[in-house]
Amino acid sequence: MTLDDLRLEIDKIDAKILSLLNERMEKAILTRKFKPATEDKGREEAVLDKISRASHGLVDPRFSSTMYGSILSESKRLQTLGYKTIGFQGEHGAYSEVASRVLMPKGATIPCIEFSDVFESVESGLFDYGIVPVENTLGGMVGPVNSILIYTNLRVVAAVDMPVRHCLVCPPGTDHRELRYAWSHSQALAQCRQFLLRNHLEAVPYYDTAGAAKAVSETRPKGVAAIASKFAADLFGLDIIKEDIQDSPHNRTRFFVVAMAAGEETGDKCSAVFTAGDKAGSLFSVLRVFADASINLTRIESVPDTPGKYAIFIDFEGSAKSSEVIGALAKVSALAEDFRLLGCYKETRL
Repeated sequence: MTLDDLRLEIDKIDAKILSLLNERMEKAILTRKFKPATEDKGREEAVLDKISRASHGLVDPRFSSTMYGSILSESKRLQTLGYKTIGFQGEHGAYSEVASRVLMPKGATIPCIEFSDVFESVESGLFDYGIVPVENTLGGMVGPVNSILIYTNLRVVAAVDMPVRHCLVCPPGTDHRELRYAWSHSQALAQCRQFLLRNHLEAVPYYDTAGAAKAVSETRPKGVAAIASKFAADLFGLDIIKEDIQDSPHNRTRFFVVAMAAGEETGDKCSAVFTAGDKAGSLFSVLRVFADASINLTRIESVPDTPGKYAIFIDFEGSAKSSEVIGALAKVSALAEDFRLLGCYKETRL
């Protein structure tokens, strides 16, 4: 083993340590929701005692105690800042996290394994908000998210529509000529198909774009790059070989921010859902109400619900406080089965 080999192993360990340290701080912020105060001397003493007793080999107990003393101090500092917590699906560096940082740059973003985990954590009060993708210009509607929106008690309080710009990223010092594989989510790989063909890179599906970037950063497999966001590259210390490698310049994703309570500010866009059966003209009668009120619909999509029935999602321009919208909603509520206003909100377009 050479000096370079050893340094590479140290770099891998450092990447894991930083990732775990960030995760620990996230958990510390969440614990504040369950504690009457930031200070908990008994808990701190127990942690430091356990760390001291667990320090073996080259790690001196005094070093461990000093290091963890600093970690606990930083945890308490973060707890006092009053961060709003925002759950998203995927790993840090995911496009959902990029979208959340646009709307709430000072929020504490926390990753979840599944979309359902995002909704459940907001409903339970663990998270203040959740951010989820609802539709993509190339891939269409995000089925799992829209299926949850049919029945959730959460309200849509904001939205962001942003371009998805993929980057080819790799660890520093990688010889670009030796790259043979690209790891990423299957949709990202499909969206960069022509680029991969031109550069003779074999597409290897991974569960998440940011997860692929994280794995490449931590394991540094030879000949492997990842396709992910610029934010993921910065987060995991990866070099960007090329930006904007997606085949289509019109690759955009729209995200909803959900919360337990409706937003306080007056919105200019609304989202709703209702059920349409197989009765002739049932959908038309609902849409006609909006047309007669000169309310512009910006989205109409259907999701299979129960046998013979579909959940219809609509987005329309206007405020839920305007007389035109109030009147239209009253008429639609009487016509449509299970009609529910998901929220009225401001939408940001990048």
